[in-house]
Amino acid sequence: MSRRPSLSRRRLIAAASVGAATAVAVTLTATAGATDTKDQARRAIQGGKAKNVILLIGDGMGDSEITLARDYTVGAAGRLNMDKFPLTGAYTTYAVHKDGSPDYVTDSAASGSGWATGVKTVNGRISKTPGSDKAVPTILELAQKKGYATGSVTTAELTDATPAVLASHATDRSCQGPADMAKCPTDAIAGGGPGSIAEQSVNHKVDVLLGGGKQRFDQKVTHGKYKGLTVTEQAEKLGYQVVTDNRELKKVKSVKGGKPVLGLFAPGNVPVEWTGKTAAKGGTDPQRCTTSNPGRPSGTPELKDQASKAIALLEAKQKNARSKQGFFLQIEGASIDKQDHAADPCGQIGETAAFDRAVKVARDYAAKHPDTLVVTTADHAHTSQIVPLEAQPPGLSSTLVTDEGQQLKVNYSTNTPGKSQEHTGTQVRIAAQGPQAYRVQGVTNQTDLFRTVREALRLR
Repeated sequence: MSRRPSLSRRRLIAAASVGAATAVAVTLTATAGATDTKDQARRAIQGGKAKNVILLIGDGMGDSEITLARDYTVGAAGRLNMDKFPLTGAYTTYAVHKDGSPDYVTDSAASGSGWATGVKTVNGRISKTPGSDKAVPTILELAQKKGYATGSVTTAELTDATPAVLASHATDRSCQGPADMAKCPTDAIAGGGPGSIAEQSVNHKVDVLLGGGKQRFDQKVTHGKYKGLTVTEQAEKLGYQVVTDNRELKKVKSVKGGKPVLGLFAPGNVPVEWTGKTAAKGGTDPQRCTTSNPGRPSGTPELKDQASKAIALLEAKQKNARSKQGFFLQIEGASIDKQDHAADPCGQIGETAAFDRAVKVARDYAAKHPDTLVVTTADHAHTSQIVPLEAQPPGLSSTLVTDEGQQLKVNYSTNTPGKSQEHTGTQVRIAAQGPQAYRVQGVTNQTDLFRTVREALRLR
């Protein structure tokens, strides 16, 4: 009969395991094309407190979407910025039914609620429990209570599911503005609730909110203190500086005197950066993507510029307040998912490339501020698959000519032609650097990301 190891022996085993993991991480960093130094890799293995957390979410950005963008833009042997983190793992994304049993394919509301609250919920719900429909505190709310500056940046509407999970609680994700409350009667102000996602977001006084969705904020509040005002006017009453294009965003110097910033850069989702022919039944002729979308207004800030400005504003706020705490910032590349739904490979690749440039902004900041935890991941996987050129998929497909001058065929077959393509239930990548980054290794659960951020910022 074997004896249980003594406490001291168990500690030695644990220490040896960490040492081995460090050696493995450093080896992988050297051999997989990543650019981190050995010291950066070692720091990522260690624990410790983070002053700042930057969480980057590529909506619908599964491994297929990453590979497609890599192959097209930097080549099969190239590496994206998101490929250069010292530590990489995978996490599961399933939602649950009201009884807690697994729902194997999640939507963005349930998946976002998972990392925002640490609690899995039903598809369509925003940071509320699956059975009792009760609000659950979010990581942003906990950070605010501890004195951290907070921000959310997205290429979707600011009231869309992924940004919504941080600063609102709603029975259904569709309840974005005061006029959209049909599925959330108990959440409406008239029903004694906190109001629509737009109303809740500004009421939370998140320091920096940048994205699309002006149409939701232009809706009039129907009940309560701000009745008769638009949500934008409500935001201004609450002290927000409201900007609508890149020129105005550049003029904002700081979160003055605690005054937050609301950027609304499109009526709905922010227009995509690239265009091209959508996939078709029987395929398309080989095409190159158009990297300048004529339908994107010239004053629309790129995601990397929004990310950079958000970081600067949050950092400045804390310095001006002489706060010992840093900031929590979520950055979403939302239309990777939306273009995947539309079977639009060029739109999808362009949004992934734009997201990757935002990843570089975050990593460049962390290089100068090593007490920053940077995490990049996705909320769920999606439909696009790279297939052989001779394949004849039954659904939609398109042939691209990559920057390497080679042809690549991408297939969309998770729904019948003419219908929106579907999410898939596979695990997705998660990668990180900085304090507590070691927690992303292996195969974890989406709710574990909540605990990683909470531990990094010491939110008790």
